[in-house]
Amino acid sequence: MRALYIRKPLEAEVGEVEAPNLNAGEVLLRVRFVGMCGSDLSSFRGKNPLVGYPRIPGHEIAATIEAVGEGVPDKYQTGLAVTLSPYTNCGKCASCLRERPNACKFNQTLGVQRDGAMTDYITVPYQKLIIAERLQLRDLSLVEPLTVGYHAARRGRVSPTDQVLVLGCGAVGLGAIAAAAFHGATVIAVDVDDRKLALAQRAGAHVGINSKTQNLAERLQSLTEGLGPDVVIEAIGTPETFRLAVELVAFTGRVVYIGYAKDEVHYDTRLFVQKELDILGSRNALPEDFEGVIRMLSETKFPLEEMVSRVVSLDQVPQALQDWYAAPASISKILVEL
Repeated sequence: MRALYIRKPLEAEVGEVEAPNLNAGEVLLRVRFVGMCGSDLSSFRGKNPLVGYPRIPGHEIAATIEAVGEGVPDKYQTGLAVTLSPYTNCGKCASCLRERPNACKFNQTLGVQRDGAMTDYITVPYQKLIIAERLQLRDLSLVEPLTVGYHAARRGRVSPTDQVLVLGCGAVGLGAIAAAAFHGATVIAVDVDDRKLALAQRAGAHVGINSKTQNLAERLQSLTEGLGPDVVIEAIGTPETFRLAVELVAFTGRVVYIGYAKDEVHYDTRLFVQKELDILGSRNALPEDFEGVIRMLSETKFPLEEMVSRVVSLDQVPQALQDWYAAPASISKILVEL
């Protein structure tokens, strides 16, 4: 069967891969759609430190069950549309013992530390499957990136009394924006792209600020009556936005980091203590985050269609990655239809 390989940085091609064997406790999935996000672009560029080459990418998945192995519960029937949690956990590290397997020390995410779903068929343990009968098949491939932002909002303990600032309106940032709004907070979205800001407002943001054309600090002072936002969720991953989150958040506020800064970040740590901040990391997502996103998508008018910049076939992926690399700001998400 066929698969998309990133052979080495800036080189991708469609090749052959052996069909997977179905073991007890597993399901065989026919992959229908795979979303590609910024982490896949980083892998293509050679900037993802967790990726070895060659690598089959793909962790945002919509699939149908093709076959089931021994010991799989009856509710997992052939033909059923599913998405899945693409992470592994060891069950023994400190994170797992604290029932936070999303942060497992030895996690291997599909398409990152191990080969992913950009192929015709994959097998997975049935426990990783997520059923969402109220969502369309294509939409299932957009659940996972939204769960990462949803988890960040939960990490920030977002409540209806909060004003929440989200830095970055990519797919993960949109998940945080929608989740914060879904939890009743007032949400302020920040980006340098007016199109993304417009989408953020359709996803639930009450205000959009273009930090390239507006004075962000002054706008926030006005919007928050001089107090600053209660929660800042950083979904970009630059040293500048890492520092900005600490500078802008209110005294005794919460800062949640989703993005990875590619370079070292130098802080004035005085603000950590003076503001008595909660500074939190947020990694991947938990099963309850998937359930929360599915409920949110079922109960709101989230603009799923507008998240996708381009839909391509497997054969078109190498050129689509080259186009994305050449103009990264023009594309937020590529959806691959197999």
